[in-house]
Amino acid sequence: MNLDEYLIRNNVWHRFIQKAETIHTSDAAKATGVELRRVTKNLVSVTDGGEHVLLIVPGDRKVDLEKAAKILGVKHLRLVAFDQAEKISGYPPGGTPSVGHKEKMRVLLDKILLDYNTVYCGGGSRDRLLELKVQDIIRLNDATVGEVCR
Repeated sequence: MNLDEYLIRNNVWHRFIQKAETIHTSDAAKATGVELRRVTKNLVSVTDGGEHVLLIVPGDRKVDLEKAAKILGVKHLRLVAFDQAEKISGYPPGGTPSVGHKEKMRVLLDKILLDYNTVYCGGGSRDRLLELKVQDIIRLNDATVGEVCR
């Protein structure tokens, strides 16, 4: 199932924004005029036990893997390589959305994103962003919310 079908099937309010093809959140923000802090990085990671976890953090912040590991109750957490991330999520880096992944993953969302009603994430491809309500991201992923940025 593709992202559009997932959103419709789950009755999720959303809006796509077409843009030039980008990979990094800073470039996506510039291309669309959206504030960088509202464009999320959706980072596929893996625990020391082999569990895949999606970290959702603001584009203007850096993830703190030690803080994230502590919240998740694991010893170590590391980001996976771009090619592996695409196999796990089903989407290319730069296009990875905050919901609707190929593999069900545990999701950890940085609590600063609760400051916004909506945020923007990868839209399933590198040439669009997807605007979603933060509460829908939490609900659809049964996400854990915590302070995971430096």
